[in-house]
Amino acid sequence: MNRGGSSPSAATNYLICTNCRKVLRKDKRIRVSQPLTRGPSAFIPEKEVAQANTADERTNFLVEEYSTSGRLDNITQVMSLHTQYLESFLRSQFYMLRMDGPLPLPHRHYIAIMAAARHQCSYLINMHVDEFLKTGGIAEWLNGLKYVPQRLKNLNEINKLLAHRPWLITKEHIQKLVGLKGWTLPLGLLGNPERDPEISNGFRLISVNNFCVCDLANDNNIENASLTGNNFGIVGSLSELEALMERMKRLQEEREDGDTSQEEMTTRFEKETKESLFVVSGDTFHSFPHSDFEDDMIITCDVSRYIEDPGFGYEDFARRGEEHLPTFRAQDYTWENHGFSLVNRLYSDIGHLLDEKFRMVYSLTYNTMATHEDVDTTMLRRALFNYVHCMFGIRYDDYDYGEVNQLLERSLKVYIKTVTCYPERTTKRMYDSYWRQFKHSEKVHVNLLLMEARMQAELLYALRAITRHLT
Repeated sequence: MNRGGSSPSAATNYLICTNCRKVLRKDKRIRVSQPLTRGPSAFIPEKEVAQANTADERTNFLVEEYSTSGRLDNITQVMSLHTQYLESFLRSQFYMLRMDGPLPLPHRHYIAIMAAARHQCSYLINMHVDEFLKTGGIAEWLNGLKYVPQRLKNLNEINKLLAHRPWLITKEHIQKLVGLKGWTLPLGLLGNPERDPEISNGFRLISVNNFCVCDLANDNNIENASLTGNNFGIVGSLSELEALMERMKRLQEEREDGDTSQEEMTTRFEKETKESLFVVSGDTFHSFPHSDFEDDMIITCDVSRYIEDPGFGYEDFARRGEEHLPTFRAQDYTWENHGFSLVNRLYSDIGHLLDEKFRMVYSLTYNTMATHEDVDTTMLRRALFNYVHCMFGIRYDDYDYGEVNQLLERSLKVYIKTVTCYPERTTKRMYDSYWRQFKHSEKVHVNLLLMEARMQAELLYALRAITRHLT
């Protein structure tokens, strides 16, 4: 089919038909593997997600309201475990990707492709390639960055920094971008559209014919990994849960007993930042080995054509043996007092939608922890959010970072760092390794918090640079 003016070759390369499997096996440019599980997630049993979607009519209404396809894609199905958040997410997505605005619709989807490519997310790339063609995008652009207009190429540097090291963004980057022909500040700001929502369910999802897998879930040990997690046993899991609740209770009592000095708070932040250096992320990204996995296939696309400097990635904010970068003091430039108003000024109403999404995920609670009810989880949610910001060099003067070490065990920290900084390395083993007694919906909530914390961190650095440019 020639869609959106695309040539037959572009349609063949990007709009994959499941009936072409045998042909595609012979194409060395396309890596294939066997689906490991049915359903929208490689990590969550299909029936759990299906039950949530069936029970909640609100989800179907939201999809009809904000989706042109009118169907529940895999990401939406997983996020539908938290319908309140899903509504905020879909509204912001709809506004940025479908409503009238300063950028043509195909440009928006191409920018989303560039953003997803930084983390090798074939699932999102394929999704936005489809939307790019549907909205009239030029098929030739899908051959890579060298085929797109210079104004889109100019976003590459900002996109790269936002994806991996946002603390390096300066007003000089903004000056260079807006000084180039064809860009103004409102357009330049769109270099970071709703970034990598696949992090919201913690896996790199790739789908064909309603099958989905995590690229790294299959590390030739996935079944053993699951069994290893279960071997911890109900008794051990319950002990882990009870220990966490006991630590939360003790920390609350310590808060009530007295205040920690500002000097001690600063010391604890610096300690946590340095200790994050020793939190090793998941296994280094690797391709599937040639094996029997090629019998049935999951399609990945060639992401390298959409990025430059592929070796550029996340590096710890406080790297060993190097001069320490200045900490971003959150009180000096906050989302509430600075970022929100600037975003709204540059792109009308988007600030309200983003703010609603940030507030929703941060305050979302059902007052439960695994089998326990009537639990105040505020302390735990704040520790998760602030730990992400800590890894990105953002410090809150009023927060005791000693709580991070008390509440987030090492296996959870490894998971957080991988999902936040190297999402393409996330594995099922890592997902299974923490909070074994918790519900899958609670783990999805963790991923939503991580995604929004990272997005807010990126925005704070970018918006601070824009503010400095304007002043």
